[in-house]
Amino acid sequence: MFVHPTRRGICVSFGAAVIAALAVAPVLAQSGDPIKIGFSMALTGPLAPNGKQALLGAKIWEEEISAKGGLLGRKVELVNYDDQSNPANIPGIYAKLLDVDKVDLVNGPYGTNLVAPAIPVVMQKNKTLIGLFALDGNKEFHYTRYFSMSDAGPKPSQAFTEGYFEVAAQQTPKPQTAALAAEDAEFARNACEGARENAKIYGFNVIYDKTFPPGTTDFSPVIRALQAADADLVVICSYPLSSVGIVAAANELNFTPKMFGGAMVGLQATAFKDKLKSKLNGIVNYETFVPSPKLMAPAAAFFKVYQERAKAAGVDPLGYYLGGWGYAYFQLLGEAVEGAKSIDDAKLADYMHAHSFKTIMGEMTFDKYGEWTKGATLQVQYHGLTDAANLETWRGMDYQTVLTPAEQKTGDLIYPYAKAK
Repeated sequence: MFVHPTRRGICVSFGAAVIAALAVAPVLAQSGDPIKIGFSMALTGPLAPNGKQALLGAKIWEEEISAKGGLLGRKVELVNYDDQSNPANIPGIYAKLLDVDKVDLVNGPYGTNLVAPAIPVVMQKNKTLIGLFALDGNKEFHYTRYFSMSDAGPKPSQAFTEGYFEVAAQQTPKPQTAALAAEDAEFARNACEGARENAKIYGFNVIYDKTFPPGTTDFSPVIRALQAADADLVVICSYPLSSVGIVAAANELNFTPKMFGGAMVGLQATAFKDKLKSKLNGIVNYETFVPSPKLMAPAAAFFKVYQERAKAAGVDPLGYYLGGWGYAYFQLLGEAVEGAKSIDDAKLADYMHAHSFKTIMGEMTFDKYGEWTKGATLQVQYHGLTDAANLETWRGMDYQTVLTPAEQKTGDLIYPYAKAK
């Protein structure tokens, strides 16, 4: 059962936890305590379609690892709370996990906006933390016990749009100008900062650079302002509800720059794909996983289990965006525990900095601030979609082409954007 923490609830839980601990301590001491791993996940609010995928992935890992005898010979128990996609809830949840639930280890929430407020809490306790898709979440803290389960690589802010600008620079004649529109929130600001750097590196002149407030519901003014700017390239940095709103408004207003997309969170989830369908045609955007033969090979067994379980759980039926990553960031923690032969946070962090890891989402090594030493973010283009698109469409590769990185490329860009509409 997932608890929505309140001040009163925390106090009640604290009392109950103390009584329960006193009552069962002798028994646990004899049988061996489970290793308790605490984390929060977005199960309600705008990030919930993705967070629910991640939680199912985590639960599948918990069951599999415990069936194999656990970690260090001990069963594993996940303790999680719904953070409601709200950064303000994070400090209280992680304080409760550490001070009341007395978890042995913690993993991070999902998303930059949620991971960033968790880091100061774990820093106070010197805990190791793996954040799930936090874009440059550690840039302000430089905490050496933080690790990122994100394929963004050593320049994370640039990763989500680097492929977009790389492909744009290859077109003939080369486009010249770029417009940037970002939601005024942690992830989008970081991604837009990276987009500015990428524009400079690839030789584009940024002629429009504006933010819009979180919670915006009418995106017509945003699109009209971008139309007036008349840039060749338009890069959007946004969270799910804004991403959907912007794509819908762009289609309604027949907005057709030469390229459109960038760093829009949400378009990767089946629910949002199914909502937008043909409106996605031509968009060039980041993805974290696609079911290409090369990427599916190490993950096929997981997705078979996930997709069967998803039917009853009522979550994203495919799990490509975050289901596999929800499994992998616990898989990473488990490999570190077994490798270090310890749940001591200092030993775990040292081990993780010194070794490489292999998960169903790929292989990784970490730099001193916990980012992957090599990025692997995908840039894809959607195409050929009709409003009859359904689950079987999203299950495959026919509607999407991987443009970058080169080792994952499956085809070429349809250019300009209007040609793919």
